[in-house]
Amino acid sequence: METHIAPETGWRGSREGWLEAGYQALIDSGIDAVKILPLARQLNLSRTSFYWFFEDREALLTALIDGWEARTTRPFVAATREYADSQAEAMLNVLACFLSGVFDARLEFAVRSWALQDGKVAARIEAADETRLGALRDMLVRWGHGEQEADVRARTIYLTQIGYISMRAREELETRLARIPTYVEIYTGQRPEPRELARFNARFMSQPGARPGSAP
Repeated sequence: METHIAPETGWRGSREGWLEAGYQALIDSGIDAVKILPLARQLNLSRTSFYWFFEDREALLTALIDGWEARTTRPFVAATREYADSQAEAMLNVLACFLSGVFDARLEFAVRSWALQDGKVAARIEAADETRLGALRDMLVRWGHGEQEADVRARTIYLTQIGYISMRAREELETRLARIPTYVEIYTGQRPEPRELARFNARFMSQPGARPGSAP
């Protein structure tokens, strides 16, 4: 059955609407699905409406990759700088970024897949990896680790997390929370205090049925 396309005049949608449609196509089906005509059909808009908001498809892709930075790297770096009473709590802040879904794991997976066929995107991924690792190193140095040790610990934390995302690992929330104290101890050398774990767990247990974005 033919999909209706809106006429050339009338409602043209919005930049945010086109971006959201592109985002959904990217995370659901990959970069090859992010094309103007299919998105127009999905939005029930004319193809030419797209050009009121973007110069071309490349401009949409650039906006999507910028959005990826905003949904992943920025909250990750912010989490490494959150206030904490101890090193263990600082690490809990980082893990909470992933467990709460603030870090968009589905988008991260899609962009890393996209990078396999696009050198420019691969370069953005490489730069983001360095930024994230640097933020983790800085956090660990602030808590007393030497530069080399902080670097190795940061890589252990970060590469484990990216491995979870790349493998699309799925765990029940209760299982994840039960593993958190050991993860924190391995990552930092310090086991979280019961009060710190209670605060951490309360972030998630207060939301019945919530499903975090990815494992730690």
